[in-house]
Amino acid sequence: MYLNFSYLVLSKKIIMYSKELLKGTIEIIILKLLSENEKMYGYEITRRVRELTSDRIEISEGALYPLLHKLEATGLLKVESVANGKRIRKYYNLTKTGKVTAKEKVKELNEFMKSIHLIMNLKPSGI
Repeated sequence: MYLNFSYLVLSKKIIMYSKELLKGTIEIIILKLLSENEKMYGYEITRRVRELTSDRIEISEGALYPLLHKLEATGLLKVESVANGKRIRKYYNLTKTGKVTAKEKVKELNEFMKSIHLIMNLKPSGI
C-alpha cells in the first residue's frame, strides 16, 4: 500500500503534509507545470514537483494518472503518444481552454494563499 503523503525533513523531524491538504492543489500544480512547459509525460511531472519542492511534495502515480485522465476528459489536456524504444510514452499538454483555466486557477490559488497568510499571521488581540 502506497500512502499519498508528502513530507519535509526538518532537523531530523518529519513533518507530513496530509493528502487532504494536497488534494485541492495537485490539479493546479499540474496545470501550472504544463503551462510553463510545452509538453510533459507523467513521470516527468512527478519528478519536477519533487525537484521544485526539494522532495517536500510527492505526487503518487495513484493520484497523478486519474487526474491527468480527468483533465483530458474535460478538454483541458490533450495527449500525444510517442514511441520511445519499445515503450509508448504519453505526453500531456494544455489545450487552449486548459491554458486559460490554468491561469485562472493559479491566480485563484495565489489569492487564497494570501488570505491564509493573513489568517495565520494574526496576533491575539486584547491580551
